[in-house]
Amino acid sequence: MTGRIAPIAALFLCFYIAGACNPRAENPVPNGRPNGASPEVRFRPLTIELEVADHSVAAYQVELKIVSGDTMIVGVEGGSAIGFTEPPYYDSAALSGGRIILAALNPFVSLPTGRHKVAVIHMRESGETPIYELEVITAGDLDGNIVPVTAVLLIDAIQPVAEGY
Repeated sequence: MTGRIAPIAALFLCFYIAGACNPRAENPVPNGRPNGASPEVRFRPLTIELEVADHSVAAYQVELKIVSGDTMIVGVEGGSAIGFTEPPYYDSAALSGGRIILAALNPFVSLPTGRHKVAVIHMRESGETPIYELEVITAGDLDGNIVPVTAVLLIDAIQPVAEGY
């Protein structure tokens, strides 16, 4: 089994280097609320799913960007897919830059074809409805080969916050 871990470890190292060398995106909306925005605060979970077509997936890296809106990332949790229930790895310093890069790997279990929930990002929003963008950076199989996947962002129902928060 250790023969399979080396290619995946190399692929994960590539994920890390790509994230570390990538310049931080500037948040397109300055701190504070956009003009005319309501001060109403709410929380919204964003579910990230991977659509796996022809190859199994043992590792992935995706980037979520806040395109516009008064919002911030307040939590990250794993998904419900077997082998990917633990929270993915991410750079906590990048959270204030209006984006987050998530990476996860499992050298023992891979996602079969189909659609799989791999992560949930919790957002704190206020004012107008924000716009988010999700992009796949890369994904790999148990042998360390890059495989095609599609990332799907599900914007779940909001959870209002009690007054005075």
